[in-house]
Amino acid sequence: MKVLIVDDEPLARDELSYLLEQNDLIDEINEADGINSAREEVANNRPDLIFLDIQLDDGSGMAFAKSLKKKRNCPYIVFATAYDQYALDAFEADAIDYVLKPFEAERINDAVKRVVRLMDNQNGSRGVTVQQRNPRISLTNDERTIVIQKRNILYIQAQAGKAIVHTEDQEIVSKQTLNSIINLLDPNRFIRVHRSFVVNLNKVHELQPSFNHTYELTLDDGSKVPVSRSFVASTKKALGV
Repeated sequence: MKVLIVDDEPLARDELSYLLEQNDLIDEINEADGINSAREEVANNRPDLIFLDIQLDDGSGMAFAKSLKKKRNCPYIVFATAYDQYALDAFEADAIDYVLKPFEAERINDAVKRVVRLMDNQNGSRGVTVQQRNPRISLTNDERTIVIQKRNILYIQAQAGKAIVHTEDQEIVSKQTLNSIINLLDPNRFIRVHRSFVVNLNKVHELQPSFNHTYELTLDDGSKVPVSRSFVASTKKALGV
């Protein structure tokens, strides 16, 4: 899950970010210090969940939430504020939860779990399994079993009947096939872009045209991954292009 924290107080952002980093359900955390920067983050990074303060230096978080509600694929909103008198207004703005400062880990995790349940219900038609929702994956190679966080995977490449899993800090050669690994990954986060490549959508930085109507992805670490012609349409759709 991708989360955006919107708060004009740096200490509050740091506190909330620290708590969210401990939660295995969170893949990515971004921050904004006001409404204007939050609009840019929503447009560019498409968060699943926004923790939103109500009183901000450059505007009202409540008004911002109501404006988001009018948009297609609106992120889930959790108001995170020091004021308890806006709770009724918050739920009229379709907020999922309302948490008060100072933040408590249990309340933050409860809010995240609530959003995950809503996302699971929304995506139920895709048949996301318990294994696919598991934040960890086990990779086997010879007599070793390596356990990694799925959110750290950049891309996976099929080669000579094996799968090479590229993470942020290592490459793991697994005797498992690419297809068997795909079945363990959430299709909302990982997609096939080529017969031999699967990418983590949250790690894609750029999409560029290549030769003969193909494309090339640039990932956050600078890696290049080809997109074959047969996967161009589905890749663009997944990226919101």
